[in-house]
Amino acid sequence: MADRSQTGEIFGVPYNFERPSVGRMFSSYWQPDDGMLVEKPFGIGYTLNLANWRSWVVLAVAGVLLYTERRGDDEMPEDDPVEVIVD
Repeated sequence: MADRSQTGEIFGVPYNFERPSVGRMFSSYWQPDDGMLVEKPFGIGYTLNLANWRSWVVLAVAGVLLYTERRGDDEMPEDDPVEVIVD
């Protein structure tokens, strides 16, 4: 069987299947000089760069949406009939 590369790109999307270490995980998620998205330390694709303030905005918005979704489930009755008017 041919030796396959553990890291690289396929169709422009990065992948990395090397065994992750704590140092590599930390350095992957905290890159102050890079943008909002950085390559994942393990797996396929990109992840958020926690050194970028935009990533924290994305996490805050996702948290608020999750909170309102879970809170809204208790307030909305699902058994009430719905009237539909068609002209």
